[in-house]
Amino acid sequence: MNCLLVAATIMEITPFLEHYKKAEKSSQIGINPDVLISGIGLTASAYSLTNQIAIKKPDLVIQAGIAGCFDKKIPLGKVVAIKQETIADQSVVELNSLKSTLKLKLVPRNQFPYKKGWLINPDRNLLKKTNLRVVKGVSVNEITTDRRKILFYKKEFNPVTESMEGAALHYVCLREKIPFLQIRSISNYIGERNKKKWDMKASINNLNQELIRLLKNL
Repeated sequence: MNCLLVAATIMEITPFLEHYKKAEKSSQIGINPDVLISGIGLTASAYSLTNQIAIKKPDLVIQAGIAGCFDKKIPLGKVVAIKQETIADQSVVELNSLKSTLKLKLVPRNQFPYKKGWLINPDRNLLKKTNLRVVKGVSVNEITTDRRKILFYKKEFNPVTESMEGAALHYVCLREKIPFLQIRSISNYIGERNKKKWDMKASINNLNQELIRLLKNL
């Protein structure tokens, strides 16, 4: 299987890369993926992924990274699989309130690759193979700290995770008809500005453990 592993930063998948370097030397390796460091944000991710696909079209794309979480019942370090994504801050301030471009009907809700405003991973079997909790995510161009925006996103989308790259993966792969997975590890709760309360170490460690397990089982 030709698999492409995508991450916004090398930091997020360094333990995975170190594991596979050792596995290659001992000839104990399953799927050996190509690796793409896309850069942070929707624009960089969409460009990098599209460019890579044009060079070598994969059978499967896996995006792995950390994420913020809207649900404080989910512990930091928990790894989840994202079923559906949308761009949360594609919105308009009208009459002193935030409204999504979908709600204002500026963007058709069912215009391919969207379904009811969502970029949905259609491969249920692939999601099931992750053995992870499957959730909804949103992507943003600015990490959310404003209380008003948090309330707006919760009411409008009811998401679990927030990232800066997920929707780009879903959009590109749906357009190119390439199977894909997005897995995220919870590093912080949305709105928490004190980084001492983030758990980067556990989230990266758990993410990479799940990534290693996933590629062994595919």
